[in-house]
Amino acid sequence: MAITDGILIKIANIIVFAVSLGSNVYSVAGPDDMYGSSKTTYITPSYYAFYVWSLIHLLLLGTMVFQFTTRGKEIIVDSIQWRFVLLGVFNSVYIFFWSRHWYILAFILSLLVSATVSQIYYVVKKNHSSRETWSEEAFVHLPFSLFHGWTIVLVVLSLFEAFGVNAHTHKAGIWTKIFVFLAFVFLETTAAAYAFASKEGDAAGAAAITWALFAIFIHQTSSKFIHWSAFVFFVLSLFAILKSLYSTIRSGGNVLHDEERAPLVSGSS
Repeated sequence: MAITDGILIKIANIIVFAVSLGSNVYSVAGPDDMYGSSKTTYITPSYYAFYVWSLIHLLLLGTMVFQFTTRGKEIIVDSIQWRFVLLGVFNSVYIFFWSRHWYILAFILSLLVSATVSQIYYVVKKNHSSRETWSEEAFVHLPFSLFHGWTIVLVVLSLFEAFGVNAHTHKAGIWTKIFVFLAFVFLETTAAAYAFASKEGDAAGAAAITWALFAIFIHQTSSKFIHWSAFVFFVLSLFAILKSLYSTIRSGGNVLHDEERAPLVSGSS
């Protein structure tokens, strides 16, 4: 295979990856730490929850290299095609809106990001369920599993930023507590869906959501109900992951991905 095969898509992938990475780095290292200055709601996690972005981008850096291999070209160029470019554009616009505190627009873009990554997730699951090398597992299945699980979290966080109350200026009323509790139920059941859909689970997608629940538990201390509810759902999600991993190891399966069970919760799933 020539390196120039599908070169337009490969170059476009690298450009949007660089832009997306740059926008995420700027949101942390820029003049204002966006994660520290954004609207605080009753579901906002501790700032380190967003370090999931660092892991995703590190893995996607490998994806940019992997696309120049024969197998990588088959998956990323021939199957995913221009969807990754679209994902990068939507993700960068989402961060642009969010960093400027345009939360309703950011919520709309979070839905588009989630829908697009769901399409990529589905393509990878349906057409490339059997991994031929560790690099395919590490640079295709793992990053998009993490990305898919994390966008579920982003949609929920963006929803509360767009329409929820500011935790610094409003106490958590009964309706706030109800909606936060329902959000926890959604996140935990989604994590369980990743873990238990069939014989093997998607531990990476479930872990992204579980990590967010833990970070919410740590950050939300003003309301005991929200604080301990987050802890309970974190424990339930963690238990689902551990039980799934135990079952997978016993059966000799793959702990990161399975062709039959990957839950497409959002977007076009």
